[in-house]
Amino acid sequence: MHIILNNSSMIPIYEQLVDQIKKQIISETLQEGEGLPSVRKLAGTLKISALTVKKAYDRLEEEGFVVTVHGKGTYVAPTNRAMAVEARRKSVEEDFSNAIEKARSVGMSPQEIRDIIEILLEE
Repeated sequence: MHIILNNSSMIPIYEQLVDQIKKQIISETLQEGEGLPSVRKLAGTLKISALTVKKAYDRLEEEGFVVTVHGKGTYVAPTNRAMAVEARRKSVEEDFSNAIEKARSVGMSPQEIRDIIEILLEE
């Protein structure tokens, strides 16, 4: 599992952790049934508090991305295909939203943005 945390970000560390693990599950980098590192091991690797990792794992479990088996560990939950498709779609929408926001911030018109999308779709 590859995690990069930005300590100077305004996004809390546990949220960064949740987002990155979710993305790895959605992209199927982390497979169904695959074990995540223990709370202590991941905390040690990332040099963060075990409570932060626990909070992230709890959030992932609440959202249905992982299942924790007490005494055994935390595993990627069996995929609900509809949930996986919706999560991927939401991720793409967020990427488009960020790209559109960036384009607007440099003064591009809606038509210029549409033109770029059309060009990219043709490739």
